[in-house]
Amino acid sequence: MSYPDIQLFTAATMNGWKPLIFLEEAGAEYELVGVDFSTRAHKAPDFLALNPNGKIPALIDRGNNDFAVFESGAMLWYLAEKYGQFLSEDSNTRSETLQWLMLQMGGVGPAMGQAMFFARFAEDAGQASAAATARFTGESRRLFEVLDTRLQGRDWLAGDAYSIADMAMFPWVRCHCWATISIDGLDHLAAWIERLDARPAVARALQLPNPAPKFLARYD
Repeated sequence: MSYPDIQLFTAATMNGWKPLIFLEEAGAEYELVGVDFSTRAHKAPDFLALNPNGKIPALIDRGNNDFAVFESGAMLWYLAEKYGQFLSEDSNTRSETLQWLMLQMGGVGPAMGQAMFFARFAEDAGQASAAATARFTGESRRLFEVLDTRLQGRDWLAGDAYSIADMAMFPWVRCHCWATISIDGLDHLAAWIERLDARPAVARALQLPNPAPKFLARYD
């Protein structure tokens, strides 16, 4: 029995959707393994062998001697090179794409993650902080304004084509309501969200490995 090259371990989260969007867009065959947080499957020894940090997503490339990749941004980069899609061969455009990918990894993702925690979970965890809430929601909004400026007069973040930079940024930006961050006045960013939401492959990915929790709905 043959298996597809890619075995993907993931869950319905912002980072978890990123490689799913790529694989669906690329039309690649893959084996999807849903990771159950309730059983702490991501902390089990076999998972930690793939990702020592104990986070999703992670993947194994059976077509490359069972090479393991963790960190969602690194996975997008790896998959783009493996399949030759969504990362330009032009050196300048390629660099541009990776710059915006890194902004998601080092800026938008961390800021939004903290904004969500302090807006939604901190009080129940006994860690409520008005200052922290203001700090991270304010920083997320500032980063959204950077994206909005970038998208003025263009459809995609890097070059003239849809890329892994858009795939990385989209799940986090899409959940702005859950982080209590307004995108009022950010018309270019809003139009970009609409473009991505309209893509069939993106719609499929957002339903995997199971339908997204209602609280992550874009307009909730």
